[in-house]
Amino acid sequence: MVRTGWLWLMCAVLVTVDGGGAALAADAAAAKDVRSSAAPSLGHRLAEPTHYADWPAIESRLPVDPALEARVRKIVAGMSLAQKIGQMTQAEIKSITPAEVTKYHIGSVLNGGGSWPGANKHAGIGDWLALSDRYYDASMATDAAVKVPIIWGIDAVHGDNNVFGATMFPHNIGLGAAHDPALIEAIGAATARAVRATGVEWVFAPTLAVAQNARWGRTYESFSSEGPLVRVYARAYVSGLQGDFGDHNVMATAKHFIGDGATQNGTDQGDARVGLKDMINVHGSGYFGAIEAGVQSVMASYSSWDDVAAGIDYGKMSGARALLTGALKDKMGFQGFVVSDWNAIGQLPGCTNASCPQAINAGIDMVMVPDDWKAFIANTTRQVENGEIPMARIDDAVSRIVRAKLRMGLFGMRPSQRAGAGDAGSLQSRELARRAVRESLVLLKNNRGVLPLKPGAKILVVGKSADSLSNQTGGWSLTWQGTGNGNADFPHGETILAGLRQAAGPANVTYSETAQGMDLAPFDAIVAVIGETPYAETMGDIMPSATLRHSDRYPEDLAVLQTVAKGHKPVVVVLVAGRPLYVNNLLNLSDAFVAAWLPGTEGEGVADVLLAGHSGAGGYKFSGALAMPWPGVPCPDAGGGGIKAKRWLFAPGYGLRYSGKHEMATLPTYPAVDACAGASVLSVFHTLAVPPFSLYLADADPEHPAHDIGSDLNAVIEWPASDPVLRLRTVQVNTQQDAKSVTWLGAGRFFARSAQPRNLMPLVSAHAVLQFDVVIATPAKGPVKAYMGCGDRCTGSVDLARTFATYANGARHTVSIPLECFIKGGADLSHVDVPFGVLASPPFSAAFADVKIAAGAKDGRADLPCASLDAP
Repeated sequence: MVRTGWLWLMCAVLVTVDGGGAALAADAAAAKDVRSSAAPSLGHRLAEPTHYADWPAIESRLPVDPALEARVRKIVAGMSLAQKIGQMTQAEIKSITPAEVTKYHIGSVLNGGGSWPGANKHAGIGDWLALSDRYYDASMATDAAVKVPIIWGIDAVHGDNNVFGATMFPHNIGLGAAHDPALIEAIGAATARAVRATGVEWVFAPTLAVAQNARWGRTYESFSSEGPLVRVYARAYVSGLQGDFGDHNVMATAKHFIGDGATQNGTDQGDARVGLKDMINVHGSGYFGAIEAGVQSVMASYSSWDDVAAGIDYGKMSGARALLTGALKDKMGFQGFVVSDWNAIGQLPGCTNASCPQAINAGIDMVMVPDDWKAFIANTTRQVENGEIPMARIDDAVSRIVRAKLRMGLFGMRPSQRAGAGDAGSLQSRELARRAVRESLVLLKNNRGVLPLKPGAKILVVGKSADSLSNQTGGWSLTWQGTGNGNADFPHGETILAGLRQAAGPANVTYSETAQGMDLAPFDAIVAVIGETPYAETMGDIMPSATLRHSDRYPEDLAVLQTVAKGHKPVVVVLVAGRPLYVNNLLNLSDAFVAAWLPGTEGEGVADVLLAGHSGAGGYKFSGALAMPWPGVPCPDAGGGGIKAKRWLFAPGYGLRYSGKHEMATLPTYPAVDACAGASVLSVFHTLAVPPFSLYLADADPEHPAHDIGSDLNAVIEWPASDPVLRLRTVQVNTQQDAKSVTWLGAGRFFARSAQPRNLMPLVSAHAVLQFDVVIATPAKGPVKAYMGCGDRCTGSVDLARTFATYANGARHTVSIPLECFIKGGADLSHVDVPFGVLASPPFSAAFADVKIAAGAKDGRADLPCASLDAP
């Protein structure tokens, strides 16, 4: 039944690919306006939008099985309360041993991004499989009469991306541009084979967010801004992952329920303010497709939902019973179990990471408590015994978990005994990934038919992303944020540069990252591979104050295009990025422009299409089309008349073809601004330093060089290495790994700096403050100077020692220092390059998070009065 549906869908895809791009190009040329907001959406050709008035009943491909249900009832009836609560508990592999799995009857473990067997990023497939066997054996070694096997979950979101040597497919945003459900099902099946080969049985994928705002750092995890396409893809991806629950399949997870793609300003873990019909028909679309395919788990979102029009604030999803139980389970008929996200229960009012009866009563069946799982078990046991959590709710949760494990065939067989276990070849699906790259590319501009590049052409390749597998793969690649990786960490991958050399011949391709000082005359064409650097959830958010102008965050990309433009040679830009961005200035400096998204490990797929017709290139052509709108102004989500009406340069469905002729005129570029109109926040550090800022460590002498700490979240830095002055590590203050803990071993500085000074004086009149969250670990005995400015002669500071002395209780506190206090301390805020710095001496240790310059009303803010701060 499902595959018959794919046949119809593929017909729609083929019609679109053959004719859609040429038609769009003709329409645009006729109108002499590439913005063409009337361009057809390919998402709507795959499936029609729905118009449900309430949450619909969804028919799963898995009918109710009376024999299975009888077995579930028998197993649950034979379990003790300790076993049941153990089944509802999910711990991180770094925090639990196999012996503890036995003792506490643990039902699940997970490895988060950047967590591997033995904490070894290069762990081999045998290491994964051996640890999986140990956990399984431990789960079956309990003294209980009924033994329930453990299940291991992993974030395999674009291939088995935590495992060294595995193929990584394009991220979802690129797959959405392919408009190919059959491809998606094949990728799901390939991912399942790779994951099962390591002994892991559960995948936290696919993400079914219908992303509406490119500021969201998880935009690349969304297939499309169009609900119908997400529904079709959800059904395909889940079908590929779960199949018929055989030895080569894994359990899929539909995430994050619900509305995570609708949050205000695209803020991760934020608040979605949409009406019921939009939540159902747009943001519910993917869950309809996933349930149709028989998905066995759903992950609740960190985000909240406030239906303002209806006057209903559902709050955080992990505590929203009306949604988890009422909508998902009762109305939609979801048969599987709901798992919470990493420490998400701790965000509910009255809860902690280790205690939250509200979440369980709302419908959370399995609780992801990576580190505090022992306390969670003790607290939950007490809450059941005293009646806070009904026993019927516990039995329902455990029944759902056991049912899924039975369907997955986990009972009675060690992971290493299953077909394909330990097969290193299953980690590789390079040809499929290369095909996915080809299909995902979207041609936005091709003036004078510059592409495809001509056989025998002498090509200069430039740009920071041409020879970077880290930039190609993006976030969720070996590490959580995708940072801290080099090309050697992807032993089976090929960069875009390597692909170009292979297709055009090494003698025809020259590489220079910046092209500085090069003679451009010998070259026939220049290929610039530019784009974003890796990020994932939270860290990837673009603050509401910032523009979507790519050059604001990556000025080096603009610089390299300006350099090569002087050669008057055809310039082809390949943008490697996780979202559509404002790039009018870059489009104007290019003759052809390709959105390559985050293509993964197989860079040859890009060369296949750019060099169509070359030896080995296969004659491939562009077939991708946008699945999200592309901004034509720096602040597309800002209010304000005419500019808002023209905010989209390209509509969903836009994508040129080699068969069409299309000339793009020079595009308008709006005045460079630091922030969008009405901006009230300049973010400096939000889990990672927010570009253009970087974080540094230095000793107390301002004349001495500083150490850039980079972006490796897992690193513990002692600087300098010999006789260290400062020790830095990443910790949690508000959410996972969002803070920097600094310990002063000598007199030193921790600060943020930008090469581009900013004028903060307009913010002074807007009552702006330097604001950050802090947790004091070791109180200071001497001065603790917070400072900002522009070097030694125009820097002002305030002493926070007395304030911090009142915070020495291990709790989080928010500090707000009016900018005028720094002016009184001697700062010139007209050209600030250091917006935040802390100078101290030992003993002192503190964790800092969410550093920003915040303007606007003082209401709700506890600003420190300047008189209470000791200026130098």
